[in-house]
Amino acid sequence: MTELAAVELHVIDLPAEQGSHDQLPLVVIHGLLGSADNWRSHLKVWQQTRRVIAVDLRNHGRSPHVEGMSYKAMSQDVLAVLDKLSIERAHVLGHSMGGKVAITLARVAPERCASLVVADIAPVAYQHGHDDVFAALERVKAGKPTNRREADALLAEHVDSRPTRLFLATNLVRNDEGSMSVRVGLDEIQRGYEAIIGVPDGEGAFDGPTLVLRGADSHYVSDDMLPALREMLPKARVVTLKEAGHWLHADQPEAFQQAVEVFIAAQS
Repeated sequence: MTELAAVELHVIDLPAEQGSHDQLPLVVIHGLLGSADNWRSHLKVWQQTRRVIAVDLRNHGRSPHVEGMSYKAMSQDVLAVLDKLSIERAHVLGHSMGGKVAITLARVAPERCASLVVADIAPVAYQHGHDDVFAALERVKAGKPTNRREADALLAEHVDSRPTRLFLATNLVRNDEGSMSVRVGLDEIQRGYEAIIGVPDGEGAFDGPTLVLRGADSHYVSDDMLPALREMLPKARVVTLKEAGHWLHADQPEAFQQAVEVFIAAQS
């Protein structure tokens, strides 16, 4: 399978609560080493007002493992989901790597994107920053722990932060041999890492309504990145959530949910 061939992604598709079927759906795209499952509590909140679709990107969650992690390829995967579900237009939310996927989707197919929510990422190239995380997951692969306690001990050899280890542990599943294994396409992700830390694909600017949410304690959307952000997303409104880091949706879930809902409702 070539990089640009769309991958059939695993999808969580939640219908709108009764009486809310006239609203455009919301598509949610997770970040690096995340999954749609990480967003279930948020999806249930947003489901009260509209249909909500969350995807597992290629090499993540329950989606297939394939070569190629370019943003063009990943955005084509998401567009294929919209086509399959007969969704002509939607609000699109992406966190971190998923934010760059969302930006790419909005640039290559702006007619499909009613509005854009970008969570704690800027459309710039970043430095390498996941070597310890990759090493931790490789250690689990090699160590073949029999339970989550043993897995956490292996992760801790490379990652001190317990919240980070708990997040990484969402990628562990029990295999047929009875040991804990890593369900992400770790090799494919590492081979595609240069593309992941690069800029979004597409040409020109997306001039539709855009909300950029950033964590006050995060460095991913610093003030010096704002000119590049506004060049690609000229109508972006930047909102900073207090006492929140890069995983701002976990650090300040209610504030994050409300900010997204208020913004999307204003576009209706």
